[in-house]
Amino acid sequence: MIDTNSSRKIVVLGTGGTIAGYSALVNDNISYDAAQIDIETLARNIQGFKSHVEGFKLAFEQVAQVDSKDMDFAIWEALARRVALHIAEPDVQGIVITHGTDTIEETAYFLRSVVPSVKPVVLTCAMRPASALSPDGPQNLLDALSVVMDAKACGVVVVCAGVVHAAEHVQKIHPYRLDAFNSGEAGPLAWTEEGRVRWSVGPIALALPDRDALSLPESGSWPQVEIVLNCVGANGKVVDALVTHGIQGLVVACTGNGTVSDALMASLLRAMSQGVKVVRATRCSLGRVVSIPDALIPDSQGLSPVKARVALMLSLMP
Repeated sequence: MIDTNSSRKIVVLGTGGTIAGYSALVNDNISYDAAQIDIETLARNIQGFKSHVEGFKLAFEQVAQVDSKDMDFAIWEALARRVALHIAEPDVQGIVITHGTDTIEETAYFLRSVVPSVKPVVLTCAMRPASALSPDGPQNLLDALSVVMDAKACGVVVVCAGVVHAAEHVQKIHPYRLDAFNSGEAGPLAWTEEGRVRWSVGPIALALPDRDALSLPESGSWPQVEIVLNCVGANGKVVDALVTHGIQGLVVACTGNGTVSDALMASLLRAMSQGVKVVRATRCSLGRVVSIPDALIPDSQGLSPVKARVALMLSLMP
């Protein structure tokens, strides 16, 4: 705990990722070991960290220590519960979560869907490990703290490379560069500049989710929902196999405006006739499926395939 004799507190939760990664070579930015350094050590090693958060108490907690390609539902369940408990404390200003870049957009949207609070929950990350000659994690963590401390901040957002993204819109669009995220047509919510936050919008209207993290069933019983891809030669055999193995929901990463090959469509309709819930999203990186009247399969209401999967899974929970 970093105590600045303040009644206001920020909770920093660590889950691992590249931001906590390490390599013996300072010029190794791709074959390092992710999730090696605990969150409190990361923070304390940042020059100027204490002065940056002056006026706030800081509490650190290591919820998980994984490469985010290995993020799983059990960690999501634990993380959501910790967020819900901390955010309910009256002295907590908000929460910062360190996370790997590969699946941060999914975790952000999941938390957005199960944490009914107006307080800010800010996820951040890094594209270079902590051991790099010029790591980006320290600045990203400071930027995330700046957002939590800003009076206008609310809800779940992702902060990377000086840009603040809404959980609903953020997508990782590049596998290597530091500015790896984009919010598509929606655009960023804000930018961080020298410890200040410059918002791109007026007052934020935050619609709170109906579901509460503390009421989630145990992760081992969560519905099985998978993503299938429409592409050249997509014949639907994978859908038939998934139905045989008891799938409960399917998201189709469709071509174009939610289009699906005839063969894949036939398999999807068979699946629906057996009680499987199916949703169409687009595999295009920009835009959303424009709804077609009387469509046989509903669209994802603008969610990307991975976020539509989260939404469908939550909708199938008791």
